[in-house]
Amino acid sequence: MTDQKLKLLQDAILAGNIPSMVMNIISYAISIRSSDIHIEPQKNTIRLRCRVDGVLREIVEYPHNLHPAVVSRIKIMSNLKIDEQRIPQDGRCHVTTEEAKEMDLRVSTLPTPNGEKVVMRIQDESKEIPKLEDLGIEGASLKNILYGLSVPNGIMLTSGPTGSGKTTTLYSCLNILNKPEVNIMTIEDPIEIQMDGLNQSQVHPDIEYTFATGLRTALRQDPNIIMVGEIRDRETINIAIEAALTGHLVLSTIHTNSAVETLTRIDNMGIPPFLMTGAINAIIAQRLVRRICSKCAAPETPDPRTFELLKKESALIPTTENIDQEKLQKLQFLKGKGCDECQGSGYHGRVGLYEVMKLTDNIKQMIIDKKSTLEIEKQAISEGMVNLFQSGIIKALRGETTMEEIFRVAKSRSQ
Repeated sequence: MTDQKLKLLQDAILAGNIPSMVMNIISYAISIRSSDIHIEPQKNTIRLRCRVDGVLREIVEYPHNLHPAVVSRIKIMSNLKIDEQRIPQDGRCHVTTEEAKEMDLRVSTLPTPNGEKVVMRIQDESKEIPKLEDLGIEGASLKNILYGLSVPNGIMLTSGPTGSGKTTTLYSCLNILNKPEVNIMTIEDPIEIQMDGLNQSQVHPDIEYTFATGLRTALRQDPNIIMVGEIRDRETINIAIEAALTGHLVLSTIHTNSAVETLTRIDNMGIPPFLMTGAINAIIAQRLVRRICSKCAAPETPDPRTFELLKKESALIPTTENIDQEKLQKLQFLKGKGCDECQGSGYHGRVGLYEVMKLTDNIKQMIIDKKSTLEIEKQAISEGMVNLFQSGIIKALRGETTMEEIFRVAKSRSQ
């Protein structure tokens, strides 16, 4: 089926059929489970790449003379200005696949010396919101998240780079909290999934409707729970803390590399330690790694240097985590060899790595005493927190992903 769709795309390029080209680009991207489509003008050709399981993959190239018409077609679909090629534009369009799946495309254009680059983010509207366990959250991490959701007020933050699944984690949390007896407000940019039972609002910074103004307005809407798309500045974090201290549960995202580094970021925003510890319940840090293809998985032994590093790091994993001790001692791993099912990549799908730091009384006291992030992290691990690298080792030992993937997204403290 996938090969057939690629052939249709190649035929449309040869025929110069622009509407067919654009629809086949989207159709092929969806068939290979792509999250983003990149149409990139190079010096001599136009390159089409798709992001599959977090990694870009080259698909086809087409000649420059077709590109203006392709961009115009996408702009028409997204209600963008066709004659404006000097500045970036953002829009969205809605498509229905042959399989009757509803897809939302977020479109972004960017002027380059070789022509306009187009990126389309694919969002499957028919996809169900996964449970926390289905995302790969387990053990101490799951316990700490459920604690953060069970308290009536406070802030729970999730951090990680763009595309690490932060918003999906928040929607999974909201799915747990979504009950008729509570009023849940969300301030988003954009609204990625529409959920029944939630009061969702999209910000518009161009008319001064920002996260801060949206959050302030939400507080006047008699909420129990508020989800803010992202905390970017001091004003937003100040209002979030005010909301938490006045009896509301606040969920949000923030851009940092680890759970403990989030404390440094908030400190840099000018928030005093006593407010930080009084408001924040838990901090999640997450990454996405590719799953091993089950059809072509085969045993793999790490090299001696990696083996010693993993032995050292795995010894720090709390015994409360459900790991096969025999596998832990032998450090047995798998790797996909590549097959038709995974298009030769050795991977199929993705799973999350999570570290969740619960702000216990000990950690709160360390924050007030202005201890270093390294000391705070050591304390959190001693109290049962599993860090990102350890979470990766657990997933690799279970044959869910490879150590190569773990090293790609997470850093060992023993390195």
